[in-house]
Amino acid sequence: MPEVSICYQDAHGDLCIRGTHPEDPEKYLYLKPLTLQGHHEPITAVAFGNTVSPLLICSASQDYVIMWSLDECRQKVLQGLSPRGVIMGTLLGQVLCLRLSPDDRTVAVCAGNKILMLDIESRSILAELEGHQGHVTAAEFCPWQTHIIISVSEDRSFKVWDHHVGSLIYNSPVLTAFPLLSLLIDAKSRQLVTGCANGQLWIFSLVEGHHYRCVTRVSLKKKSESFSRRVESRLCSLPEESQRPCTHGLEKGEEVEASLPILGLAPCDLSAIVSAPCVWGLSSETTSCLWIGSSAGLFIFNLANFELEAVLHYRDFRSLSIHVAGSCAVMSKANDDKAICLLTSLFGRKIVMLEIRVAALVRSQQGHDAGRHLSVLPRTCVGPTSPLCFTTAKESKTPPAPQRQSAGRSTVKDQPLVFHTKVRSSGYASAPHITMFSPKANTRKRGDHSSRRRDGPRCKEYPLESSPPTKLYKQRVLAHGPAAAHCVQYSAGDGQWLACGLANHLLLVFRADLSGTPTVFSGHDGAVSTVCWSHDSRWLLSASQDGTLRLWSLRRAELALCVGKDVFSKPVRSAQFYYVDTFVLLSSGPELQLLKYHIDTCKDEIQRYKQKSRCKRVFRLPTTGRTEITSLSAVNDFYSYLVLTAGRNRTLEVFDLNAGRSAAMTVEVHSRPVHQICQNKGSSFTTQQHEAYNLFATTASGDGIKLWDLRTLRCERRFEGHPNHGYPCGIAFSPCGRYVASGAEDRHAYMYDLGSSTFSHRLAGHKDTVTSVAFSPAAPQRACPETQEEASFGRDFSVLLREGRLPIGNHYWAQCLLSMNWCWTLSEVVYTY
Repeated sequence: MPEVSICYQDAHGDLCIRGTHPEDPEKYLYLKPLTLQGHHEPITAVAFGNTVSPLLICSASQDYVIMWSLDECRQKVLQGLSPRGVIMGTLLGQVLCLRLSPDDRTVAVCAGNKILMLDIESRSILAELEGHQGHVTAAEFCPWQTHIIISVSEDRSFKVWDHHVGSLIYNSPVLTAFPLLSLLIDAKSRQLVTGCANGQLWIFSLVEGHHYRCVTRVSLKKKSESFSRRVESRLCSLPEESQRPCTHGLEKGEEVEASLPILGLAPCDLSAIVSAPCVWGLSSETTSCLWIGSSAGLFIFNLANFELEAVLHYRDFRSLSIHVAGSCAVMSKANDDKAICLLTSLFGRKIVMLEIRVAALVRSQQGHDAGRHLSVLPRTCVGPTSPLCFTTAKESKTPPAPQRQSAGRSTVKDQPLVFHTKVRSSGYASAPHITMFSPKANTRKRGDHSSRRRDGPRCKEYPLESSPPTKLYKQRVLAHGPAAAHCVQYSAGDGQWLACGLANHLLLVFRADLSGTPTVFSGHDGAVSTVCWSHDSRWLLSASQDGTLRLWSLRRAELALCVGKDVFSKPVRSAQFYYVDTFVLLSSGPELQLLKYHIDTCKDEIQRYKQKSRCKRVFRLPTTGRTEITSLSAVNDFYSYLVLTAGRNRTLEVFDLNAGRSAAMTVEVHSRPVHQICQNKGSSFTTQQHEAYNLFATTASGDGIKLWDLRTLRCERRFEGHPNHGYPCGIAFSPCGRYVASGAEDRHAYMYDLGSSTFSHRLAGHKDTVTSVAFSPAAPQRACPETQEEASFGRDFSVLLREGRLPIGNHYWAQCLLSMNWCWTLSEVVYTY
């Protein structure tokens, strides 16, 4: 059988088939074409079958719809006879599309504004699907549900049919002002892709229960312009000897036309070219790509991150006789580096066939080695000139503490009268009191307490295969008034505390179960924009719009350190603990700053209002181009050298603080400046794959969420579906690393699975915009006697708190969601697998 078969119409109106030679596939251009005669009108649609033996082809015109068997036709030609096909229908009207079912038993004929389902064996009409208001331009059978067929039309909508019973399942609204021209169903991602005449690409989810929701809408022209800017930026960053054109024989072409009508869609396999991290469904085998054939060029589109992988413009080829295509068909096999493209000219009777080397095209336009040496996990030791060596250098100069004298040799000496931090009423000149023996009467009690803490629910392993929370079990009022909640974070070490920063200048700390009275920290003169816990959960860091940075003691519920506005030239936008609580990392304007701090824990009753805690700036590093930093992120749970920053100019820059310089940078991260970077840090109660810690997410208003791999600085997946057009809504990774939660402006919180681009759950209950989300890092299972207690918080809110021994497979989840006025905590959600 021929490996590649090409079908076209010659100058006489006959159907011509040209295929590869069975022994030498490179000789297909020299084979005599197989001419099939039978139509009296111009052929408007053709389609090949899906089975290899026999290989069928169906052709349609206004007079006939004919089914041909290529094996029988070639046998007739060898015998000197004229090949004949089987007439399936006559005078059906103008046919724009033909599709054969996966088993080649049924053919769908799109004639006018209806679809005729014809049985190939009996040559009868099985069903007549009517409902479109315009000409049906494309139709596809569902690969995993063969009784389902989906069609698009010039009426700018798509419809889902059950052709076995001839009924309509779903009718979409009008999508755009231009006709829909092409259609593709991707079996890997369970998505429907359709393209229209103005270059818009619409993607819908076909997953059961998603109700054909829209995943995203893409402008091919904008994606092409953004891709060209990224390629130019990468080429300009190369050394002069490495700067070269994108592909051999290509030159910079002219500006593309105003609109790029999508003429055809076809699957494209890039699993051997584009690599993805093999964690939680993110792998090259599960990433789907497709060919987009337009009037001006060919595009390879990634359905995971909604970005272009490669672009090929017809005008860039001087030897190509077609610069504006009227129709386009692309064919490429799995694990094959070649792709065949057949073009017809929009002006004139010309047909051109292109052979494309896919790997060479993609690799020449992509910079996948941008961060191949980067990793969150350190690979080398700290250098002697590293800014992270500051503590070691300073501590080495500290003289050793004097040895304490024995009690027997201690004597009373004449000393001047000095008031120490603890003032005693008398006895300051007497010999020090010595305790020779002190019985440990509470040994058993302390042992039981530590045993309970070791074996308590907080020390159990966090289940990596848990389902996300979907029900609200507890809620709590933050403030009685218009006080927006800006940020929320669980204590990283134990997960027993929850900190909330409010717009009314207050910082509240709750217990993780929201029981009891919250601890109030006051002192800021502006809205609290950032809160961060230390790794040991003893200290709380807050940044405010008043320009100050404050460090609080959780145990004493008081201010331990305040860094004023005189220290920073620009307001502090982001701040956190870094390098396992060794430093405070912050961004001030275009600079990344590293502060070394010292907290004085001694209680001075005389000078209690004098601040003895201090901090010192040990390192500062500006961004490339000195652009303002809008967000930063670094790992504090373990030692890591890398810091991620996002700039006002929509760039993403990675700094290596061990080397004290910028390590990598990528441009055009989002269409708007990034307002949050969130890394997959896990928690102290989970152990993920080491590749998973290199994943991080970025979000920008109106541009969704992007999932990145730090090793390649490549966007691996994009999450869209939550409305976020103006207010900066926060995101968070689950401790298991499988889910990403996001706030939204429609008063819901959205949950995304890393293996899917559309949301899996939408959590309702808020009264205003959800501004921040956070997962509890603690182990979700509890083991204690089953009790039920009903309590009331606020005026009109009641909560059911249920704690008990859970059977195997059920889990106790915790999640906190913030809206503009309220704090809602999913303190317990019970699931049964």
